Amino acid sequence: MIKDIYIKIKLIIKKIFRAVKIMFKVIKKINFKKIKKGILYIKKYGFINLMKKIKNHYRNISNSVDMLSDYKLWIKNNEPTCKDLEEQKKFKFKYNPKISIVVPMYNTPETFFCDLINCLKNQTYSNFELCLADGSKEKAEFIDKYISDDRIKYKLLHVNGGISYNSNEALKMTTGDYIALLDHDDILPIFCLFEIVKCINENMDVEFIYTDEDKIMLSNDDRYDPHFKPDFSPDLLTSYNYITHLSIFKRQLIDKIGNFDSKYDGAQDYDIILRATENTKKIIHLPKILYHWRVHANSTAMSSESKLYAYDAGKLAIEQHFERINIKCIVEHEQNLGIYRVKYTLEDMPLISIIIPNKDNYIDLKKCINSILKLTYKNYEIIIIENNSKDHKIFKYYDKISKNNDNIKVVNYKETGFNFSKINNFGIKYAKGKYLLLLNNDVEIINKNMLEEMLGICQRSDVGIVGAKLFYYDDTVQHAGVVIGIGGIAGHINKLIDRNCIGYYSRASVINNYSAVTAACMLIKKELFDKVNGFDENLKVAFNDIDLCLKVRKLNYLVVYTPYAKLYHFESKSRGLENTPEKIQRFESEINIFREKWNDIIKNGDPYFNINFRLDMPVYYINSNKIKS
Repeated sequence: MIKDIYIKIKLIIKKIFRAVKIMFKVIKKINFKKIKKGILYIKKYGFINLMKKIKNHYRNISNSVDMLSDYKLWIKNNEPTCKDLEEQKKFKFKYNPKISIVVPMYNTPETFFCDLINCLKNQTYSNFELCLADGSKEKAEFIDKYISDDRIKYKLLHVNGGISYNSNEALKMTTGDYIALLDHDDILPIFCLFEIVKCINENMDVEFIYTDEDKIMLSNDDRYDPHFKPDFSPDLLTSYNYITHLSIFKRQLIDKIGNFDSKYDGAQDYDIILRATENTKKIIHLPKILYHWRVHANSTAMSSESKLYAYDAGKLAIEQHFERINIKCIVEHEQNLGIYRVKYTLEDMPLISIIIPNKDNYIDLKKCINSILKLTYKNYEIIIIENNSKDHKIFKYYDKISKNNDNIKVVNYKETGFNFSKINNFGIKYAKGKYLLLLNNDVEIINKNMLEEMLGICQRSDVGIVGAKLFYYDDTVQHAGVVIGIGGIAGHINKLIDRNCIGYYSRASVINNYSAVTAACMLIKKELFDKVNGFDENLKVAFNDIDLCLKVRKLNYLVVYTPYAKLYHFESKSRGLENTPEKIQRFESEINIFREKWNDIIKNGDPYFNINFRLDMPVYYINSNKIKS
């Protein structure tokens, strides 16, 4: 009896010790900083918003898993079948240009070389030459068994002069009409050259073509991380080399811009791409995966630290690019290697007219004005467009701020009803500035140098409009660019991602181009605003800012998004929801007006949004269905 009790007590003590041990292990894994952050978040925004934030975080994680499975389905639905490949081999083009493929080599492993040769020998378009310049000291034993094809030219250099030197030696061997760049450890799908030549036949004046790409591990079957790129985006190109692979140049363009330059070794392709874009506007982006970038221990695809010198070379290439096109700026490395931050030097300090429509919204307007008064850029005027307010508080506030600040004035818009376009057009008549900052009354500026960030870009002669990065009060993204076609007409991209999330291929966190940006915070040259007759007053509430951007784009000016101008946006609190029959009817009417004006871009697709993405989601998400090309 006593023995049984003793055994039971011993077992209980063991269980207690085991539970204590487990408890200590759990405590060790607890991130108390995150718990503290969560408690503070609850105090500020409430428990429900914390749950939404956590949901968004894990949705982003699950989205990356879903994207891989969707990409595999995309491959199945969109790449040529065996039957398609046979038809490609038989197809007769009107124009059959020779494609010279330039490959610099150095100590290339046999497996990589075998894959390289086979992917070219099996191409469904046959008029090409492969020009190999080998910087190895001696020819590897396996080389001869792979280069028996007459289309393959091989030159042993006996010395590794660097990637630019080796590439130039390969370039000397070329006799083709177009030059394509390929790394010795990467491969092309066997339908690649067919698609390139098809593109050339459809666009006979094209001088520079680039394609989409993905990554592979050991074999062509193990593909992931597709990079579906936008059409030519000069601001994205100076944020990072998004073009990279596959780049194809018309021979005359190469003759014009010159060879590779060894001072850019590691980023020699970045330099030659920048020089090419300076010398031609005949650029076509082919939205197909026509390049497989191999991931291995020594590749930059595996680790950005593997070739650190390349990132300094990239920085130099951007600096030299801006010097050649006479734009003053400073180029800096961002935290993520390979991403660059361009800080534009202000040419002068022009007057900026800040235009803010307002009705009754005292609390938000005060917050907005206070944030403007803290800006480091001081040469501005604030024009508040008073729109039939009834609250006596707001009029007291108007009197106070206009008396205390000579550069603030209130103008009275007396027409009844809400017409955002008409209200702004009215207020802008009073503007004296060279630039207009269109601003909602329900925004709060975060960074004090916001105007310098936007103005530096907008002063460029090729830029018409600059937009900012806006956050909801819970630090999720409200605006980081607008895409035509999202939701059927147009919508914000990168919406609801976390404030610190860089977005698909960093698109939310770097300066780049979009078709439109929101007028909740938009800087525009006043002469352009006048030239396009301002906002379309038929678009009373919806799509007027997008319409304005498209009118400016039609004049061949760029619309630029910068993440370095940051604001909170307490969206449309003062105007209310679109929930009455009248508002719904008005909204549908404005949809029809916008569709009629901009049917071409809605039908053909937004040039800054790859056709391989879904249009029913406000994030970059692969459309795995069959894409009409």
